[in-house]
Amino acid sequence: MIKKSHSWINFIPSTLATLLFISQIIVGLYVLSEVSQIEIVAYIGVGLYVFSGIIFGMLPIFEFRKKGRVRKGKSYIHTTKLVDTGLYSIVRHPQYVTFILWVIAGMLLFQHWIVILLGIPVIPLVYIDLIHADKDSMEKFGDEYTRYMKKVPRANFLLGIIRLLQR
Repeated sequence: MIKKSHSWINFIPSTLATLLFISQIIVGLYVLSEVSQIEIVAYIGVGLYVFSGIIFGMLPIFEFRKKGRVRKGKSYIHTTKLVDTGLYSIVRHPQYVTFILWVIAGMLLFQHWIVILLGIPVIPLVYIDLIHADKDSMEKFGDEYTRYMKKVPRANFLLGIIRLLQR
């Protein structure tokens, strides 16, 4: 029997978010030459792509591999131990944060109303997916994850940094 948290319905938000994100990039590249951009805003968008991709996108791979007791031959996402140090002491879902920041970066980079309209619904769709990810992690790690949720924000890395500095 399939667990309720793994129902196909739970994949709808992430699928829609991904399709909207891909559409955002395609439309952005198509209209790029037509838009008179505010150059500094476009550079901020590029910086956000790179910064978030490296910090929130790549670091979790290394942290999961190093501290998550991933079995040999398995993907880094198949941790057997809760990772709550390093980047995971700031935010519970850094790769989801990357996705949200990339959508915002696309809006800043392409500066076209269609790109913005495609990007806006991605943020709540990703947040819905974050809620599913927390439920899955609670099933997997139990009370340890519940305690972790009380200490570390789901996606608000600024709040996570503040909390970390206060400890």
